[in-house]
Amino acid sequence: MPPSPPLLGPLRAAPDPSGAPAPGARDTFDAALDDAELRTARAALAQGRRQAARSLLAHTGDDWDRRGHRLTVLAQDPRATTWAGDWLTAEPGCADAATLLALALVHRAVRGEEEPGRARDACAAAAALAPADPTPGLGLLLLARARGPHSAVFGAFAELRRRHPEHHHAHHLLIACLAERPGRGRAEAHEVYDAAELAAAEAPADSPLAVLPVIAYAERYRVLAATGPDHAGQAAARHWSGPRARRVLGACFDWWLEWEHDEHPRRLIDLNHLAFGLSCAGRPAEAAALFQRIGDHATPAPWAYAHRDPLAAFRTARARALGHG
Repeated sequence: MPPSPPLLGPLRAAPDPSGAPAPGARDTFDAALDDAELRTARAALAQGRRQAARSLLAHTGDDWDRRGHRLTVLAQDPRATTWAGDWLTAEPGCADAATLLALALVHRAVRGEEEPGRARDACAAAAALAPADPTPGLGLLLLARARGPHSAVFGAFAELRRRHPEHHHAHHLLIACLAERPGRGRAEAHEVYDAAELAAAEAPADSPLAVLPVIAYAERYRVLAATGPDHAGQAAARHWSGPRARRVLGACFDWWLEWEHDEHPRRLIDLNHLAFGLSCAGRPAEAAALFQRIGDHATPAPWAYAHRDPLAAFRTARARALGHG
């Protein structure tokens, strides 16, 4: 089957590396995804009540991917610095409060509203309170990804991976960084594909990192599409149709069928990427199964890589896959 028409329109920049919607995106994306407890805690914090967040994080424990996801989402609110500062004042030495403050400062620094040095110091202070927790390291990685230099990305990733080798968000950030390096030789020989496949192979069989090769293709697509509309159209036609791309899409879809993880906090990000790739590759039947599982939980990435209105791109692809477009 020939590929579907590319989901391209006026190009936009990549979303904030923290996972927050980029400025100007419709206010329909929710970084909390389907985590109802997280949404409840976020709403309570907005009203000045800390107990729900305290209980949420205590209950999360050392589920590091979930802890990183929840703290990152709480920290995205522009008021999070105030919330976390008040919490830390009331409970000096509280690792949860210190980590929330660190990530809130990271987000402010990413937005250009805070000095990066203060955010780095806050991450170091939070790490000292909870040495096993990789989440302060996630803050440093987010900051390095947004503000550079690239060498800081690799250092932060290595330190974070020492604490949690399968950290989902960290691997996504690293892959996004690698995808931006210049390619040499054949398009499907780019180093980001090798790195993603190696990480997936080294992870346990049931690890969501199995989908990382699709993330690599989506991130490389972002880089190619950003070179201009003409090249983006050509890239859309070719990028997902090469032999390696076809193999990766098939293997990752098969993995999802066998190992689907309803409980992983960031699984909807993986499913959006896989649905995007299958849609671009003209494989509507497989994409339809993913869209059914995704429901209304669209994520800005990767749909923002193809269109200035990522929600419209998502809905167009979903309607096409489900036979309504």
